[in-house]
Amino acid sequence: MKSDAVKTGMQQAPHRSLFNALGLTKEELEKPLVGIVCSYNEIVPGHMNLDKIAEAVKLGVAMAGGTPVMFPAIAVCDGIAMGHIGMKYSLVTRDLIADSTECMALAHQFDALVMIPNCDKNVPGLLMAAARVNVPTVFVSGGPMLAGHVKGRKRSLSSMFEAVGSYAAGTMTEADVEEFENKVCPTCGSCSGMYTANSMNCLTEALGMGLSGNGTIPAVYSERIKLAKHAGMQVMEMYRRNIRPRDIMTKEAIMNALTVDMALGCSTNSMLHLPAIAHEIGFDFEIGFANEISAKTPNLCHLAPAGPTYMEDLNEAGGVYAVMNELSKLNLLNLDCMTVTGKTVGENIEHTYNRNPEVIRPVENPYSTTGGLAILKGNIAPYGSVVKRSAVCEEMLVHEGPARVFECEEDAIEAIKGGKIVAGDVVVIRYEGPKGGPGMREMLNPTSAIAGMGLGSSVALITDGRFSGASRGASIGHVSPEAAVGGPIALIEEGDIIRINIPELSLDVDLSEEELAARKAKWQPREPRVTSGYLARYAQMVTDGAHGAVLKSDLSK
Repeated sequence: MKSDAVKTGMQQAPHRSLFNALGLTKEELEKPLVGIVCSYNEIVPGHMNLDKIAEAVKLGVAMAGGTPVMFPAIAVCDGIAMGHIGMKYSLVTRDLIADSTECMALAHQFDALVMIPNCDKNVPGLLMAAARVNVPTVFVSGGPMLAGHVKGRKRSLSSMFEAVGSYAAGTMTEADVEEFENKVCPTCGSCSGMYTANSMNCLTEALGMGLSGNGTIPAVYSERIKLAKHAGMQVMEMYRRNIRPRDIMTKEAIMNALTVDMALGCSTNSMLHLPAIAHEIGFDFEIGFANEISAKTPNLCHLAPAGPTYMEDLNEAGGVYAVMNELSKLNLLNLDCMTVTGKTVGENIEHTYNRNPEVIRPVENPYSTTGGLAILKGNIAPYGSVVKRSAVCEEMLVHEGPARVFECEEDAIEAIKGGKIVAGDVVVIRYEGPKGGPGMREMLNPTSAIAGMGLGSSVALITDGRFSGASRGASIGHVSPEAAVGGPIALIEEGDIIRINIPELSLDVDLSEEELAARKAKWQPREPRVTSGYLARYAQMVTDGAHGAVLKSDLSK
């Protein structure tokens, strides 16, 4: 056992004395030590139930012959952090989570791990840590929130943000907003649409690191507790068979996850997190892979905010495995990849089926023959940019309009809510990238304001920042290189004509190469917005959005 390094032999007598201080018995120390990495806290709605999940996991581990020992991981609520300085601290926690979990797991020599994440950066951070530590590991999330019900319709957090925009436009009263406020988030769990948290929990199943239902069983269902017990039992099976994360999270598994991403219509943030996870296994993931996969992968789901269905509906329809079964009909998945079930992908999905063709479209009747995400390139984004194509209305797939340029999110929101943005405009928000923000803030407030003001079918937004999975419309993020390093987005001026063509995967400003070069020659870097603390260190170390905003390993570059 790996844990013998802290349990066995005369040299380890001092270590055993500290285990005695924890109340662990000799019998417990003779079993494998299983770290339960629990992200429970009392500020994130998606994490308030994780103490119960952890207790169920611990019971499962003990039932299967292991000794469970819990330690924490941090998590930020993106919704609460949205629209102010707090959002600068969201993406950056992904690497803190990975680093701190690596430290805890290796410092204490755990034999195996069960990861209990739920929201946004918590999931990819722990997947990154799992790849680094590489001991048998199973994931079980806290589960999605149930949809709210307002005025006879299912609603979710994106509806809440858009209600604020509708109030600014005068189409909703304060009483209406209050009703949304009290009803859209009715239970614990990760917010109920196909936002980043649910995207990543579903993709954890597709990667093979979570059991069936990990991404879709609602947080408040007793089935979630049973899933947690099974995860605890299954990690012991992984331990006995010595099946490790790098046996599961292979290049082929990551491409499977990207394929499922396209079918589900996941958050654009997956194009930050899949490259970062790939980086941990030594796979150089190019975001351009998304277009190659999208070209042959049908979009089968329109979950909120792209459509009227929610995570609970996907769960009832058969969940991620049912989506994967549909994709297998077109031979789009590598079915030989190993998973935490101890079986291959093909064996896992063999007997699953689609229970609701309105929620999961059959491959013969997709929403579109191409996937939910697209990577756009052009003279604004030479390295690429990302758009959730499945959440863009038909009339905005091709758009041309004048640039309305803002140096930060707050200025853009003020202009949108002040009625200064009109149909046809292209809102440009820059200096919000990984370095320039720093921290690459999500732009849910401005995209929701645009939708709430009734401009969702006539106004586009491009940024070197990123978007919440709750954003919809012609919202193009991750523009790389970013403004802070002199990327072309820094050179756009008010009134320049911007051309967006999502079917042709292009994003350009109507300027000659000579004009762009002349502007670049005059460009001067901005003074850093943050000069101390973790964000300042992060800004020095982070790469661009096109490469997953991973941290540099060589700081001399």
